[in-house]
Amino acid sequence: MCGSLNQRHSDVDGGPSTSPLEGGTGWFTKVDGEYLSERWASVTAGHIQVSNGISGATFTLINRCDYAVWPGILANAGSTKLDSTGFELKPGGSRSFHAPPGWSGRFWGRTGCSFDVNTGQGSCATGDCGSNQVECNGAGAAPPATLAEFTIGSGSQTSIQDFYDVSLVDGYNLPMTVEASGGSGACGSTGCVTDLNRQCPAELRVEGGQACKSACEAFGSPQYCCSGAYSSPATCTPSVYSEMFKTACPRSYSYAYDDATSTFTCLGADYTITFCPPMTSQKSSRDSSSPTTATTTTTTNGSLGTPDGSGVGSGEDPMNTWLPNFLPGGSSKAISKFTMQSTLVASVITFLILSLLH
Repeated sequence: MCGSLNQRHSDVDGGPSTSPLEGGTGWFTKVDGEYLSERWASVTAGHIQVSNGISGATFTLINRCDYAVWPGILANAGSTKLDSTGFELKPGGSRSFHAPPGWSGRFWGRTGCSFDVNTGQGSCATGDCGSNQVECNGAGAAPPATLAEFTIGSGSQTSIQDFYDVSLVDGYNLPMTVEASGGSGACGSTGCVTDLNRQCPAELRVEGGQACKSACEAFGSPQYCCSGAYSSPATCTPSVYSEMFKTACPRSYSYAYDDATSTFTCLGADYTITFCPPMTSQKSSRDSSSPTTATTTTTTNGSLGTPDGSGVGSGEDPMNTWLPNFLPGGSSKAISKFTMQSTLVASVITFLILSLLH
């Protein structure tokens, strides 16, 4: 998982008072002057919010792509394996899974898969888990792959909130969003609805244009991989490539230390993971409470966007929201349409002034 997903907060503002009773082993909640166990407190006082994680979370995966997607599911070490680790999801299809309290893991979509109907063996063009089967059986996605990562609160006082993100740190293969429902707290929506495969730099593009590599995978340099001498937030800063990803998908992880604007929290929620969501599907989600530092607005179509129209759900042609221009010598630099237009206007004005002087 990326960075702070394993971090936890010790208490939640506005909750009932709690205390570890002397000689006890668990946490207790004070109800009408008496300390009761968390479970009994939730039954005794209906107005007290049930501690998050008592019942875990339900994940619903939806395929809005016009092609089949084979989701993969990987539980982290120490977490229970869900009912499936890989399956086919036809266009318009959905499937739900329940995760117990304290569960952590990731979801992703595999594309271009082919499995033999008799032997069940096969592989996928992107996101393949290397199991040679539909089920991933404890194996993760081969990059590049868009990842949805979760840590569900266990219900204890040191692990109350859910933490979640959508990550492009391992590259990108298809659009994906995560939306929380039925929870309390910030509970922001996150993800990437832009088709980065159409705009991927040549040096990051997978053959056939089916996926877009991260700079780390493409070049293997420590400064891109946040490794070696670059293994801390102070030394590993965003590259021109991660900044391009961030411009296109401002709520997704673009590099390893992108925690501040990319990790989201919620209490007691269920989660919907959508592959190929429509540009209007990602609703505004209490942006003032969201961890992202970029200014966000609700566009006329109800989707998330930024004031300049760039980023998630602006309602514009995605090709106009992320326009990389690649310079000779292998260096790359993102240049917006506005910058190019401004440069052209300035050149014309300069030419006219010089003509008048002569």
